[in-house]
Amino acid sequence: MAKRLEMVGRASARALAAAWIAAAGVASAQPVADVLIRGGTVYDGSATMTPYVGDVAITGNRISYVGPRADVTAKRIVDATGKIVAPGFIDPHTHAQHFLESPDPKQRQVPAWLAQGATTLFLGVDGRGDPGLKRIFSKFKSDGIGVNVASYVGYGNIREAVIGPDARAPTAAELAREKALVAQGMCEGAIGLSTGLFYVPQTYSKTDEIIALAREAATRGGVYDTHTRDYSDFTVGAIASFREALTIGKEADIPVHLSHIKIIGPRLWGKSVEVIKMVDDARAAGQKVTASQYPYTGNGTSITAMFVPNWAMDGGREALLKRLDNPETLDRIKTEMTRNLERTGGPNKFMFRAPGMPQTGKFMDVVAKEWGMAPVDAAIRILKQGGSQSLIGFVMGEADIANYMKQPWTLTDSDGGEGHPREYGTFPTKYRKYVVEEKVITLPFFIRNSTGATADAFGIKERGYLKAGYFADIVVFDPETFAPKNDFNKVAVLAEGVTDLFVNGAAAIESGKMTVALSGMPLPHTPPPGTCPAS
Repeated sequence: MAKRLEMVGRASARALAAAWIAAAGVASAQPVADVLIRGGTVYDGSATMTPYVGDVAITGNRISYVGPRADVTAKRIVDATGKIVAPGFIDPHTHAQHFLESPDPKQRQVPAWLAQGATTLFLGVDGRGDPGLKRIFSKFKSDGIGVNVASYVGYGNIREAVIGPDARAPTAAELAREKALVAQGMCEGAIGLSTGLFYVPQTYSKTDEIIALAREAATRGGVYDTHTRDYSDFTVGAIASFREALTIGKEADIPVHLSHIKIIGPRLWGKSVEVIKMVDDARAAGQKVTASQYPYTGNGTSITAMFVPNWAMDGGREALLKRLDNPETLDRIKTEMTRNLERTGGPNKFMFRAPGMPQTGKFMDVVAKEWGMAPVDAAIRILKQGGSQSLIGFVMGEADIANYMKQPWTLTDSDGGEGHPREYGTFPTKYRKYVVEEKVITLPFFIRNSTGATADAFGIKERGYLKAGYFADIVVFDPETFAPKNDFNKVAVLAEGVTDLFVNGAAAIESGKMTVALSGMPLPHTPPPGTCPAS
């Protein structure tokens, strides 16, 4: 039987090679590829993938062969014996602008993500997506970037441009302008509308305003991506916030993506079970809903986002500072900040973390003790000084993380940005901790929900799978050594274990060494015909 299967495999390889030769119009009996990845364990990114030892060939920027041992020659052969060969990972929620917009080409190569095996990143998340995407994508293309990039148009940018920092509903004229900006962003290539309803001033919105804007994205084939209004019980509560997101999707007839899904604060740990049922019920009823998460118990936040009540920030920073100087409003702010600190676990759960911040690496209770004041007073002192007020809050429970991770609709995201280890370690951490050590998920599940499932959820065409004719975004990693090398104290350390990585067919990592290929490209979404002005 084994010999028969081997013969069938060789026949299949010869047939595919012959088809490739015919399609290319090549007379030679043995086609020549640019790169042949030989003898690795191939995971193709599909929901039904069965790993096998085989070869992957690259010609130009495309995959030209995937299957059993290929009867081809190549200009370069990568020996992948004992290694995993998979589609390049897709990260649907990042804050990677500081790499992509750097004047240094080595930074624009985006090494933090490449070393994890990620080849495609999404920007414009949490409502922070510029409607002027044509200009941004054009600059990426002309400067050169190391990864593929898709982007949202962001509600936060739009609301600030139209309404400013005030806590009020838009007028009819303002709503029309907001809708026009969503349409502009979609027509310039956005994959959808993102919101960060937890953040001021986006949190001042009402649901009907978001539905109206989401309809503009839906008309143009987009997705509604959201950092929901509350992951804890700060305002409306986590359950009501997830329900609102599903309502927006249903009313606007748009796919919903719940970014960095989580539950914050010990008092609510375990609520993931209720959220999962809500999502499963919506999907069973025909609604398109997905989520994504990062594999850490620590989130990235700030003093204003996590502790300061929303009403106190109505009108922006100057208005907040005036309220902090008013004894009456100061007392109210401190009372609510104290309550928010308690509901999330207390000051010993929050570490200051930002480049150049003097308190970086110290927990809030330690800083407060050093300064001889209450934790809330220390937080207000830092807030009033200006500059960074970034925190990492160790506020998520492992059981909730595992519950979400096991769902077929939960993808991998990093939410990566400066100051948090997830920027350099998300994919290897998820693999090392949750696949290898704790066995929460399997290796095929990890790869599927970091590749093909992500491409499917967002309509990323010809990526996310190892298929002949698809773009050659391919990771080769050593299953024994693929792991993060950073932690919460030493954040900016490249992961290890990716031996070779290809972005659009070019080597971004070659034999373990980072290149400066800058072979990434913008991935603008194409709206349906007739939904945008003729260019």
